[in-house]
Amino acid sequence: MSHASPWWTPHVHADRRPFLLGRNRIQSALRRFFDERDFIEVDTATLQVSPGNEAHLHAFATQALNHDGSADPFYLHTSPEFACKKLIAAGEKRIACFAHVYRNRERGPLHHPEFTMLEWYRAGETYETLMRDCAEILTLAAQTTGVSQFTFQGRTCDPFAEPERLAVAEAFKRFAKIDLLASIASNGETDRDALASAMVSAGLRVAADDNWADLFSRVLVEKVEPHLGFGRATILDEYPVAEAALARPTARDRRVAERFELYACGVELANAFGELTDAAEQRRRFEMEMTEKARVYGETYPLDEDFLAALAIMPEASGIALGFDRLVMLATGASRIDQLLWAPVAETAS
Repeated sequence: MSHASPWWTPHVHADRRPFLLGRNRIQSALRRFFDERDFIEVDTATLQVSPGNEAHLHAFATQALNHDGSADPFYLHTSPEFACKKLIAAGEKRIACFAHVYRNRERGPLHHPEFTMLEWYRAGETYETLMRDCAEILTLAAQTTGVSQFTFQGRTCDPFAEPERLAVAEAFKRFAKIDLLASIASNGETDRDALASAMVSAGLRVAADDNWADLFSRVLVEKVEPHLGFGRATILDEYPVAEAALARPTARDRRVAERFELYACGVELANAFGELTDAAEQRRRFEMEMTEKARVYGETYPLDEDFLAALAIMPEASGIALGFDRLVMLATGASRIDQLLWAPVAETAS
């Protein structure tokens, strides 16, 4: 079941221990960071009726057995987001959460089936505030481990420099020579053929059964992401509404949303939103995501009706999910995520 040199072997643990101690120091520093800013740390249930409703996220399923022998389906959450937003609806103003989260079909240098997500939410505050939080947290992580730069696979990033803020549409123009917004109507609807044509002109691969989201993702992964977070961090901002299921549209342009992702050394660290609080619109977007999940994977996850009910009374807010383990990787110089997990998930022989 286990690999050739288990993590608990003394010599392997000795090699991993500096990374693990760095992890603890960064976590302690972040807890102080949030405490000083009047955040309350919360702890949410791992078992949920819905693990999240993003088409390409895969959950671990289980069930709760009742006294009569019947069973109710549950999932290990892929994020504490739904629970955190319920707490914002309940009246909390600033909350932070270190949550163990679970994602199936994911294992590699940057992915692990179980990892730690740091999420924080600010009621009544804009998502630009989260950008400032990110810049301060990058600096804090570096100060805590005593490094002057982040490194990953030979790439470097200055965690003390002001992050670059780059709109997705501008990134598509800069790195792929594609006018992304030309394929999005004023109401946010996407034009698959317009984007496909632009990609062909730019020399990019297009398959007959690719939809707009497939094409968008291919350009992002192949042409944009390899350029992000070098020298200094990048805040990739204003995702198309179709690619921001939990974010509200920007006031400036209804085609794009208040969503950004944070990159350092080419590594995606965080995903942030000006939160969507329209329950009917959220339901519509979730149903679209599940339709896509059924098309691609032949399965769907239930909607959390409790979450949609809470959303109806949730105030304006902004929220962000940061991959805590990845941040620690960059600040300690680790090359794989499992180097800084105290007890990694077992690897199977297959």
